[in-house]
Amino acid sequence: MTRTVFRFREYTIVPDTEPDAKPTRIVMRCAVCGETGAPSESTEGSPVWAARHLKANPEHLSFDEVVTRPYRAVPGDFL
Repeated sequence: MTRTVFRFREYTIVPDTEPDAKPTRIVMRCAVCGETGAPSESTEGSPVWAARHLKANPEHLSFDEVVTRPYRAVPGDFL
């Protein structure tokens, strides 16, 4: 019979700032119909898309900003 040994480790979850990390993505989404603007790495284009969407759909008054930011787990000490 073999004996199994488990080693537990702490991890910290941090924003991924490594050079190969995916970029942060920001998208404005209409809360009424679910339509979204173009993904961007800044918030500059979001209000422009929302205003254009509102002009085309005057009854769509609610919007969500959806931010996708990469994170990674950093191994820490063994317990």
